[in-house]
Amino acid sequence: MTKTLIAALALTCFSTFAQAQSCSVQAGDKKLAGAAKTSFLTKCQKDAGTTCDKQAVDKKLFGAAKTSFTKKCVTDAVGT
Repeated sequence: MTKTLIAALALTCFSTFAQAQSCSVQAGDKKLAGAAKTSFLTKCQKDAGTTCDKQAVDKKLFGAAKTSFTKKCVTDAVGT
C-alpha cells in the first residue's frame, strides 16, 4: 500500500514538472509554425482548461473565485 502511494505521489510530481513549461514555450521547442502551431496551441489551451477546472473543483472554488482562478491558471499554462 505504501509503495503504491509513493508511486502515485512521484507520478504526480513528474507530471507537474512536465506541465511547468507553457504551451508557447513547448511550441517553440518543437519548432512548430503555421497551422501546426495553431492546432497545438488550441489543444494545449483546451487541456489546460480541463486541468485548471479540475484543480478549481479540488480547491472547492465556485462562482467568481472559480472563474478567476481558472482564467489565471489557463493564462499561465498557455503563456504569451
